[in-house]
Amino acid sequence: MRKNSIKNTRINGEVQKELSQLISSEVKDPRIHPFTSVTGAEVSPDLKYAKIYVSVLGDEQDKKDTLEGLRSCAGFLRSRLAATVNLRNTPELTFIMDESIEYGINMSKKIEEVMEKDNQARAQRGEEESEDSTAD
Repeated sequence: MRKNSIKNTRINGEVQKELSQLISSEVKDPRIHPFTSVTGAEVSPDLKYAKIYVSVLGDEQDKKDTLEGLRSCAGFLRSRLAATVNLRNTPELTFIMDESIEYGINMSKKIEEVMEKDNQARAQRGEEESEDSTAD
């Protein structure tokens, strides 16, 4: 099976969906932050390994604790995944912190700040132009 095949894409989506549900409903580890979401899953073509990308809404300590908690319960998640997803092999799970959502939020804030400054500058220029036209 090729890495970007339709079958592999479907398996990635199914693993992502199931792990997201398992983490939110069945994992009771207090280290795992309540606002943890699975943003992606990449299962290798031989179905032996999977990289699971997670995002945590919180500070650096929350992220570190959540990653540690997920790594400690990887065996439990793998066994539950084997019970719910019918695969020839159940992949070994590797959790990776995904910073893309946080990066996107920061970029959106920066864009809003620049737009606000631009609008203020336009408004100020508009006032100056209207004063100049009334002086003539």
